[in-house]
Amino acid sequence: MIKIINTGWFSIIIDSGRYGHGAIGVPPSSALDHYAYCILNHLLGNDKDAPAIEVIGGKFALTVGTDVTCAITGARVRAFLNDQPLRPWASFPMVKGSILKVQDVEEGFRYYVGFSCGMNLERIISSYSTNMECRFGGFKGRPLQKGDEMDFKDMKMGELSEVPERHIPSMKPPHRLRIVEGPEISYFTPDSVKALAEGSVFTVSNRMNRTGIRLEAKPLTFRKEADMSIISEGILPGTIQIPGDGVPIIMLHERTIGGYARIAVVAKADQDLLAHLKPGDHVLFEKIGIEEAQSLWKRKQEAINSFIK
Repeated sequence: MIKIINTGWFSIIIDSGRYGHGAIGVPPSSALDHYAYCILNHLLGNDKDAPAIEVIGGKFALTVGTDVTCAITGARVRAFLNDQPLRPWASFPMVKGSILKVQDVEEGFRYYVGFSCGMNLERIISSYSTNMECRFGGFKGRPLQKGDEMDFKDMKMGELSEVPERHIPSMKPPHRLRIVEGPEISYFTPDSVKALAEGSVFTVSNRMNRTGIRLEAKPLTFRKEADMSIISEGILPGTIQIPGDGVPIIMLHERTIGGYARIAVVAKADQDLLAHLKPGDHVLFEKIGIEEAQSLWKRKQEAINSFIK
């Protein structure tokens, strides 16, 4: 049994996501940091789509009602097990009644807590992930609350291991994100396209959630003949939409359709970093081609697979 003592700012159950249902408006709702989530499951000897807890903010705490192996990945945190400091990105044993506390976040924004025993939760549309808008999946279709209890299943203890420092990505701002052209890039003036793609600094607004991240900067300008909206079309995670006010919104994992012009898309190899953009952080974009973006993603997948093997 897991019992939540404190939820941090915000915590939900996630997994690798629900895919293949975008045509009927069901988004992935997956872990925003795919790399951290994959490594978490590797550390614990779990299946690649095992449920885990995605957390924002310090003061997160829980206790367990049985012996289990636990791990924390994602944002670098200051964590303690029964007041003894823990190394993040490593697995560690928890005995019955012990208390895990994450005091604060030192680098990054979201972190992931998992267990070697599966959580006894219901799969909905082939996933454990929480869909916040439709209120299904995860734990009762909502964020975790103080006092929530979840049972374990498939009891086991995992082997203890840790991730070498060289395999832990930097999450420090300023964040540099590589982008490829979006379908409506021609809707914007050359100066605006250049401002987006060649080093202009954007600031992460406090208007952000798992649906999207709004940025703050000098507004981008539409061409006079261009519409400021489009007939709603499908969007992918990492899509950068520009509403009528000219201020970019980076879409995350909770939308399948949108009606704003899509000026660019964050390369998939860089999308894990979107999980760690927090209010006040600075963001810079670099435009690359499709072939380079594909090559970057292939190399990242090879690196993950090589590390896991």
